[in-house]
Amino acid sequence: MAPGSPAHTRNDVVSQFTTFRPKLFAIAHRTLGSAWSADDAVQEVWIRLQRTDIAAIDNLEAWLTAVISRVCIDMIRHQVSRREELGRDASTEPAVADKDDDPSEIAMLSDDLALALQVVLDGLGPLERLALVLHDVFALSFDDIAPIVERTPAAARKLASRARSRLRTVDVGAVRERHEAAIVAFLDAARNGDFGKLLQLLDPEIELRSDTAAVHLAAEGADHGAPLLASGIRGADAVARVFAGRAELTRLVLCNGVPAAAYVSGGAAHAVYLITFVSDRIAQLDVFADTAQLAVLDTVL
Repeated sequence: MAPGSPAHTRNDVVSQFTTFRPKLFAIAHRTLGSAWSADDAVQEVWIRLQRTDIAAIDNLEAWLTAVISRVCIDMIRHQVSRREELGRDASTEPAVADKDDDPSEIAMLSDDLALALQVVLDGLGPLERLALVLHDVFALSFDDIAPIVERTPAAARKLASRARSRLRTVDVGAVRERHEAAIVAFLDAARNGDFGKLLQLLDPEIELRSDTAAVHLAAEGADHGAPLLASGIRGADAVARVFAGRAELTRLVLCNGVPAAAYVSGGAAHAVYLITFVSDRIAQLDVFADTAQLAVLDTVL
């Protein structure tokens, strides 16, 4: 069945959803900045699809793109609400003034955009994030983006332009260099068992989360130097103990255009470490080894 044709049967929908899942995950990951949240968003889309009259869907890809976008908007707004409840800065207004979109403005390179977006993500509103990601990464027209963000095409264009202007304030080269150096230093300290150095590189409140496949993979390789992973570990001291003297086969990679790490064997990545930085210290480590998850993470060794 062609992507744009009506989805008449449940089997057709399941097959097409599987085909489009990497795109849905990529949209959510770029917009939300978290692989765990992105996976939750994709699961929510699947639930909504199950509750929908599939015979009424003329273009499943367009329907899924719109729904994942709206789910992301809801999740971002919920995160903002939670930060407000906790008394944290919940501002999502960009630090740049509005300006008319320049038709000659060239979109950032995909890898640069991914890294810059990670740096300024919390400074962008949900509609700005989506307009930018859908246009600059997935090449949707502003006519297509407008109904998703509930704005006119001109307003959707301005949302993307405003977000792009904010991203252009990021020195991507310098950020990539610092983050790559920090990851290499972290892996070196882990292999050498340099506990003090690990503590210097980790945010005091770091959170390490691993999927079930990663925990099992690490347990099987524990006697051969694999990190002592668990589903959830918090705090620099505890995380440093997981890696001290270990991670021999883990190396620097790029994942979705952003510096990351991966357990590599036989020329393939068997587990990927997505890394979030705060003030150039490692504040979050998300480890994935599930084959379906690895398939949607664009990892460059």
